Amino acid sequence: MSETALAPDRPITVAPPRRAMGWFRNPWRKPRVLQFVTWGYLAWSILPVVIAIVFSFNNGRSRSTWQGFSLRWWYQDPFDSVWNDIALRSAMFQTFRLSVITVVLAVPIGTAFAIGIDRWRGRPASTANFFMLFSFVMPEIILGVSLLLLFSNLLEGAVRLGTSAQIIGLVTFQISYPFIVVRARLLSIGPEYEEAAMDLGAPPGQSLRRVLLPLLGPAILASAALVFADSVDNFVTVRYLSGPASSEPLSVKIYSAARASPTPAVNAAATIMLVSTLTVIGLAWFAYRRTTRRRGDAMSAAGLAEL
Repeated sequence: MSETALAPDRPITVAPPRRAMGWFRNPWRKPRVLQFVTWGYLAWSILPVVIAIVFSFNNGRSRSTWQGFSLRWWYQDPFDSVWNDIALRSAMFQTFRLSVITVVLAVPIGTAFAIGIDRWRGRPASTANFFMLFSFVMPEIILGVSLLLLFSNLLEGAVRLGTSAQIIGLVTFQISYPFIVVRARLLSIGPEYEEAAMDLGAPPGQSLRRVLLPLLGPAILASAALVFADSVDNFVTVRYLSGPASSEPLSVKIYSAARASPTPAVNAAATIMLVSTLTVIGLAWFAYRRTTRRRGDAMSAAGLAEL
């Protein structure tokens, strides 16, 4: 018998594929292409905003050539700064006035619609739910033009263009945000908690107030932050429904100034809008984390007490 026949089986070695083809065929490889696309998108989105914020602190009037650090366009310039320019300052207060009033009106109404449609059964409930979603995806310019024609022709004299018309338009457009967010929360928690409260003797109103609304608290808070952020930078609706110059918010003033020869005060005004929006969203996120953590600690304590 030959030595070849007596030799043990040797492992069969396969030549490794080329490095590039092996990297593409490896399903566990690092997603470097996706990382590159993600970082490129973030740079493309954030870098222009960062540049605009930086030039709001420019000492000169240029918005493209850096001429030194200064707070001139924030409050130091006696005429053209954001704080000393009467038009920009009035527009800033008008923006926050519209946003706060819209949150106060739209969030409770949207929450009530979500609870009502969640408890409503039948085809009318499905139709109402469809129309709430339809208002969410409807182009904002259609709503702005429609309300402009309504207030100018059919309701002429009853609702004047300006702050009142802007609030009605913003509330009409923003109701869909709390409706969708709170409705999703209702579908996730189910009716069990409220039914358990009523089984223990709580009337429907008390179970709604003391059980359901606290459970909906994070969703209501998140929808309020969304409504405020979207109302601050809203442009289409408030522009069509603006009346006198005093009713124009900051977004309209920035648009009008950007089409002329703007100063870095416009950058400062846009920075105020961005910072206010990020601040409200950050506070809402912090309150949401604190609320959920406190509720989790309470549920853990209740579980230990039962043990």
